[in-house]
Amino acid sequence: MNFIEESNALLDTSANNAYPAEWRNYIRAREEIYSRLLPDYLKPNMRSEAMWVIRSQCGSGEEVGVHVVPGDICWMDFGQTFLNEMGYQHFGLVLSIWNRKALVIPLTSNAAAYEKAGNGSLLWNHLFRIGMPEGLNRPSTLFLNDIRFINTARILYVRAHIDPDSELFHAIQTRLIGFLTSGSPVKYDTMQG
Repeated sequence: MNFIEESNALLDTSANNAYPAEWRNYIRAREEIYSRLLPDYLKPNMRSEAMWVIRSQCGSGEEVGVHVVPGDICWMDFGQTFLNEMGYQHFGLVLSIWNRKALVIPLTSNAAAYEKAGNGSLLWNHLFRIGMPEGLNRPSTLFLNDIRFINTARILYVRAHIDPDSELFHAIQTRLIGFLTSGSPVKYDTMQG
C-alpha cells in the first residue's frame, strides 16, 4: 500500500473505527477548535487539512494523476490563510511550470470583485477580469497580488484553459509584470476579458 492509499484508508470513517484512536482524537479536537472559534471556516479547514494529509508527501500532482500546463484554470487547495489572502479551495490560473511547481494566480467568480476590477481605480488594480473562459460558468477575476508557486499536488482538477498564445494571456502577463516591477499601483489600459 502506498502513501496515498494509506492516507485515504486513514480518512475512511466508514470502516468502523479502523483508523487509530490518535487520528480520531485529533480530528475531534480540530473540529472543536474550528466550530468554537471559527465556525464559518470549519468545512474549508477540514477539507484543506484532509487534502494536506493525503497529498503533502507528493512531489507533484503527477503522482496522483494531475497533469497541468500553462493556461490551465484548475480547482486547487491553497491551504489556510491570514486576512487578505486567497485560501482554501478556489480556482487558479497556471502561468508556468517550473521545477515541478506551478506559478498560479488565484481567481474568483465573486460579482463584486468583477465589478471592482473594471472600474479603473488604482485601489483595485490588483484585480484582473478574465471574463468567462469555456469551462467556467461565471465571469471571473484574477487576484494578481496573490500570485504564488505551489506544489501541483494541491491541484484537484483542470476546469478550463486560456491559450498561452492568446491576447488575453499576454495581457495578463503584461499587467502582472508591470504590477510586480512597479513597486506601487499603476494605472493600466490593458484589455481585460
